[in-house]
Amino acid sequence: MVRPYGKGHKRKKKAERYDKEEDEVEDKQVEEENTDDETEISAHDAEEKTEEEREELPELEGIPVGPSTQTAKKPGVIFVLEKASLEVAKVGKNYQILNSEEHANFLKRNNKNPADYRPDIIYQALLSILDSPLNKAGCLRAVYVKTDKGVLFEVKPYVRIPRTYKRFAGIMLQLLQKLSIAAVGKREKLLRVIKNPVTQHLPLNSRKIGFSHSSDKLVEMEKYVAGVGGDTDLVFVVGAMSHGKIECDYIDDFISVSEYPLSAAWCIARICEAVSKKWRVL
Repeated sequence: MVRPYGKGHKRKKKAERYDKEEDEVEDKQVEEENTDDETEISAHDAEEKTEEEREELPELEGIPVGPSTQTAKKPGVIFVLEKASLEVAKVGKNYQILNSEEHANFLKRNNKNPADYRPDIIYQALLSILDSPLNKAGCLRAVYVKTDKGVLFEVKPYVRIPRTYKRFAGIMLQLLQKLSIAAVGKREKLLRVIKNPVTQHLPLNSRKIGFSHSSDKLVEMEKYVAGVGGDTDLVFVVGAMSHGKIECDYIDDFISVSEYPLSAAWCIARICEAVSKKWRVL
């Protein structure tokens, strides 16, 4: 009586062990299926990446809408910001964008003038351009920035510049080290280093206008812009440095928009306001 009961108990354990083995086999099959799915997804991603590399301007989702096709056929505005102070150096253990406020002692130890290191100027200039109604109306074609070291990079019109300078400096550091920055979770490069000279990126029929307080040609910006042909792209070249004059051989006209020295941000504000009135952007 005891022995059959023991046999039955053993058979029961064996059955439980068999069921366990079946569960393990099923789990293994599920894992293999998941692995196959992941392989298919990876292959699909690789195909997408290959297609992306072939496409110069891939489509995006989740990014602020750029100019429509209808607006893109009309003349637009391009800004070129020259001599931007964006110099990278290793301060202590980390690489940083040098500025006169935080790195004055470091700059003096290296026999450099702290007044020349003003990355906040290019920060304010980009905010003035990208936050303007002119850009929001789809009239801005591109923004090109050339550093005082000769590095040229492009800023897409729909980029949202950080609201704080510290975050902006971090992005500029990443751009100059990695040569491009893409949108979060997207594929298009919103900021990217490009080849010099900037003229190869400008439209052929564009009118290139430079700005400097030292220019003998003082104009009222609204009247000046009104006199430019309606089918001409406008390229505005503005200095993004603390002092000095831009020297560019590709500029068609050199003008001043005020009797007083203006910051780059204020100069850009006057330009955007004049062009907005010309094209009736409210």
